[in-house]
Amino acid sequence: MSACRALGVVALCGAPLVARADAPMSYLHTFGPAGDAATRLGWGLGIVSIVVVVVITILLLGAVLRRRARSDDPNALAVQRDEGGMPWIYVGVGVSTVVLLGCALWTMFTVAAVAMPAHTNLTLQVTAAQWWWSVRYENKEPGRIFTTANEIHIPVGVPVRIELKSEDVIHSFWIPRLAGKMDVIPGQTNVTWLQADHPGTYRGQCGEYCGAQHAHMAMVVVADTPQDYAAWVHGQLSDAVAPETPPLRAGQQAFEAHCAACHAVRGTRAGGILGPDLTHLMSRHMIAAGLLPNTPGNLAAWIADAQALKSGSRMPSLALSGRDLSSVVAYLQTLH
Repeated sequence: MSACRALGVVALCGAPLVARADAPMSYLHTFGPAGDAATRLGWGLGIVSIVVVVVITILLLGAVLRRRARSDDPNALAVQRDEGGMPWIYVGVGVSTVVLLGCALWTMFTVAAVAMPAHTNLTLQVTAAQWWWSVRYENKEPGRIFTTANEIHIPVGVPVRIELKSEDVIHSFWIPRLAGKMDVIPGQTNVTWLQADHPGTYRGQCGEYCGAQHAHMAMVVVADTPQDYAAWVHGQLSDAVAPETPPLRAGQQAFEAHCAACHAVRGTRAGGILGPDLTHLMSRHMIAAGLLPNTPGNLAAWIADAQALKSGSRMPSLALSGRDLSSVVAYLQTLH
């Protein structure tokens, strides 16, 4: 094989690794203190493991390939104790002990480094359910508490306390580029935290198999600048804007007739709690817990036949007439 062809093969073999390095769920490079220490530990332990494998392989190959002197004496083929072997054992045990002790200490320091900080400026109550996430922004002022779904906004550089609850089965909250996993267990509240040091959008996922649509239980964390975050919170605190035209008012009436039992829209008669709060639906990038981009066409398809898109979810397929479906979608598009 020529040098060029060999380089080509190496490049093709390495291409998937390079592609995965920047994947949305990659944990090889993190962007916050809750994940950075664990990432460094992961890289370090990985390198130690590779070095150990290489050293053992070299020693094993050396032992296998070592040639003994030929002899006509039948006893020469018997297994014999080589002189001077014990020092090698002492050295091997000593080096292994030092390496393992170093890795253990590094792990303990990492656990301490990613522990909950003494002070957090923002608390979110995240509730997992098959198969979506409810996010409640806590505040000492009751009038500044609001709820959203599947999309978490946080200010850059601020540690955020996450209180995790489950409505049904065990889930796992995981934003790999910001923090490690934390299980969400029915009947108890688990607490974790995260912090983003750079603005951006960080994809998350339920990390524990929780049923047929486990793969479609995603979320995103949007790290905003302080100014953008303040503007976003101001918008979320406001009630939905009242429809201004007869067609939009008809859409609101159809929504309240068919959807209000499960969904809430603040400022209207819709006050359901079984499904996501839709007061500011159009401020979200995705619907159905990351399954579909938030577009009018996808909204219509989801409302008309949600079970065809996400079988087993709590969202029923609504037998709306074409006119009612169009009216509801038009009304939902006003919920910014």
